Amino acid sequence: MVRFPKVRRPPEWGVEPVPPAARELRAFDLFVLWSSLGVGLLVLAAGTLLVTAFGLTLWESLAVALVGSVIGSLMLAAAAHHGSRAGVPTMVSLRPILGRHGSFVPTALNVLQLLGWAAFELLVMGLAMAVLTRNALGPWTAAVFVPVFGLVAAALALGGPLAVVREWLRKFAIWLVYASTVLIAVALAIRGVDWNARPEPGLFTGTGSILLALDLVVVMPISWWPLVSDYNRFARSGRDSVVGTTLGYTIANTLFYVLGAGLVVFGLGQSTPEPDFLAVIGLLGFGAFSFVPLLFILVDETDNAFANVYSTAVSLQNVAPKRRQVWFILAATAIAMAGAWVLFAQGQGIGGGYELFLLLIGGLFVPLLGTVIADAFLVRRLAYRDAEFRREAPSFRWPAIASWAAGAVLYFAIAYGLIPGFPPIGATLPSFLLAAFLQGVLARAAALSNRPVSQWNR
Repeated sequence: MVRFPKVRRPPEWGVEPVPPAARELRAFDLFVLWSSLGVGLLVLAAGTLLVTAFGLTLWESLAVALVGSVIGSLMLAAAAHHGSRAGVPTMVSLRPILGRHGSFVPTALNVLQLLGWAAFELLVMGLAMAVLTRNALGPWTAAVFVPVFGLVAAALALGGPLAVVREWLRKFAIWLVYASTVLIAVALAIRGVDWNARPEPGLFTGTGSILLALDLVVVMPISWWPLVSDYNRFARSGRDSVVGTTLGYTIANTLFYVLGAGLVVFGLGQSTPEPDFLAVIGLLGFGAFSFVPLLFILVDETDNAFANVYSTAVSLQNVAPKRRQVWFILAATAIAMAGAWVLFAQGQGIGGGYELFLLLIGGLFVPLLGTVIADAFLVRRLAYRDAEFRREAPSFRWPAIASWAAGAVLYFAIAYGLIPGFPPIGATLPSFLLAAFLQGVLARAAALSNRPVSQWNR
């Protein structure tokens, strides 16, 4: 009688703190994870905007990408710190700051943004497969591959973060994306891209363009902070969390923003109007192997979709902790696939819809990050009790909610030019600083008042 090995379901890490024995990710593991999440086709797409939206040269793009990646990655690592110390997901880590029910508001917004990201990821992977297969299935090739990648993302999400990092990324996928990065960079160097050329001179307005481009770069790592502790809660120590996250994301984000800018500069140099960076990769002179770099990136891209699907499920468990994670994962995958099909039908894969999406993420989550960091490092100085991550947190902490709201209003007012005479410095840092300042002031004032925050329970 033949006995088949038992397939055990991986442990489901919900909203309860991860026990110390399971916190086994070292700095290198987190470097691999965040360098993998810091690269991808959508990052290349954002890199092209440095040239096509702001008119930067490649040298300017490199400087902006490096500075913006360092700033954003440090903010990302700081956001992970108190959540990883407590061993809880990001949305649960907001309970001591916003209140138990107050954390439901960013949870809902986070679920919406994660589903949006997942839809964009599935679509751009489908578009990449259409390029690789030369539309073998006709004009609907990209849409046909959407459910294929959706199933891959769901399978990875069901496996859980530890399996993905240890068995998928560290042993296989990350080395492919490193190889593709080298191949594209070497090909661009050999083909001779002009680093001083300004293909779109009419778009460049000097310092204003550089600062707005910096804003675009910073928002990419910040877009990951609402789910950073979903993974960094498995870090062996706070130092491993900070070092691995900061170095991994800074290096990867910088390289892929510059590669995206380089691809569009090269494409414009080939007299290709508004070149598609996916198609430009095929023009780099790899001959019969022109598909290899894109294929390697595509393999690694699956972890981005995994992260969005998995964190959707974990975030929902902040509201419904007793619900099984598997059903949330399957539902998130189905919704993301439907969203990708809608984007495909509207022709919005990586166009104007993507830029608007980045703007909305920045406006909602940058000031919240300022509130969180100010509370964690300045107001409470990481002195959170374990019970505050559970039922003992008050329903709402209004100082934090007010600080977040004020920062969000400032962000959108700047982004849409509603403040006359405001300098073109972008909205990220002003809204972050305002929210952080208000949280420091309001939280301290509430603690000293006759009605401390702890009495505002419902």
